[in-house]
Amino acid sequence: MNFDGTFQLEDTSVEEVWLALSDPVLIADALPGCEYLLHVESDDVDFDELADRADERDAELTGDPETIAERAFREGEWYAGQIQVSVGPVNPTFETVVRIDERDQPRMGASGEGSSGDSSFEMSSGMALQETDDGGVAVEWETDADVFGKVAGMGQRVINPVANRLVKRFFSDVQSTLRELQLAEAATPEPEGDAEGGIVNRLLGRSSSESS
Repeated sequence: MNFDGTFQLEDTSVEEVWLALSDPVLIADALPGCEYLLHVESDDVDFDELADRADERDAELTGDPETIAERAFREGEWYAGQIQVSVGPVNPTFETVVRIDERDQPRMGASGEGSSGDSSFEMSSGMALQETDDGGVAVEWETDADVFGKVAGMGQRVINPVANRLVKRFFSDVQSTLRELQLAEAATPEPEGDAEGGIVNRLLGRSSSESS
């Protein structure tokens, strides 16, 4: 199955969106049904142990680039989590492992697989960021997926709308989170003389003098 599309994020920049999409905490928060998403050493994952780790993880959203850099996705590394997806009358929870195959601004790509009892999938996906003329960012995305088991038996007429709905909700939540970070920065005055100019300016990598 092939899925692709373009989602428009308003009033933001490629740098800001790139940083947001580099944060596993933000991805897990925005991805519908995702219980957690953690770095693992390989694709051989003990999900019981991973669930214990998830209870102790740093799950706080932040706009601080230094914090995000410490936990950011890294090319060639593995990440695992649990994701519940509602497809028709069934609600499987997939134990999922993905590998970051490419992470070179403005492009990133991943591949992986997931299983849940009588259903499973294999996938590869990618996205590219591009500035728009109206001061936003276009995210072009594509996914190739093979689905097996009970979910596959429902056919593309059921699966396609579910996939499109999940993608739309994911990017909508990313947009909302970016706005919340901006609101948090506006509501919390920076100390006088702060050369960085707040959360948003640090996200964008510019000084307060450049943004004025």
